[in-house]
Amino acid sequence: MSQTSVADTLREYLSLLELLDDAYWEASSIHHKDMLYDIISIFSQEVAEINKLSIMDHHYPYEVITEGIRRVVPKLERLDESREDVIQRTQTLTDFRDILSSVLGILEEQLATL
Repeated sequence: MSQTSVADTLREYLSLLELLDDAYWEASSIHHKDMLYDIISIFSQEVAEINKLSIMDHHYPYEVITEGIRRVVPKLERLDESREDVIQRTQTLTDFRDILSSVLGILEEQLATL
């Protein structure tokens, strides 16, 4: 299996960030907002670092850059377990399910190589 490219990873992370932002504004409790904000912060830092790479490097295999992204999988799994309570809108929830599996695949592939 070939590793996911930087460009593909960036696209998936940006899609997840957009959904997490929607979920944040839709969340009805401070606890849920705090959990979402924490995950948003971690992915925002990783995306900021990816954006520092040359566009010519985007075809290379993705490698984790920030330390926070190495620790985000348990947080994403907790969010996935409680997604019905945290994510209120049906469209956001449906899109979240689709993108989360892709992002977790990328992250688990990275953690296996560390």
